Amino acid sequence: MGKVITVIVAIVLIGFILWWFFGKHEQVEVKAKKTGGNEQEVKITVDGGYSPETVVLQKGVPATLVFERKDPSSCLERVVFSDFGINELLPQNEEKKIKFDTSKAGEFGYACGMNMFHGKVVVK
Repeated sequence: MGKVITVIVAIVLIGFILWWFFGKHEQVEVKAKKTGGNEQEVKITVDGGYSPETVVLQKGVPATLVFERKDPSSCLERVVFSDFGINELLPQNEEKKIKFDTSKAGEFGYACGMNMFHGKVVVK
């Protein structure tokens, strides 16, 4: 009986891990807000992941992504935009502004330094 319970718990645990790392989670898109002049800006909180995970920017309008890292883990201390060659340190409890190129429409992923947490920028 003890072995059966152990196997059931192990299967449930493996299922949860697979869902957590590989499952499709509902994402809310947030559009950048226009600032003074012809610019757009969006704030992304880094705390156990990225919130919001998906941001929408207007094509051709200069954009700034403002990351604020609250999470103390070393995994989330860097943000990497591989399509743009961006690899920036995010100081804890400080805002880090990153200029983002909006000259080309598309979906561009970003991740933490260990590639465990992901986000997406959509330029339309």
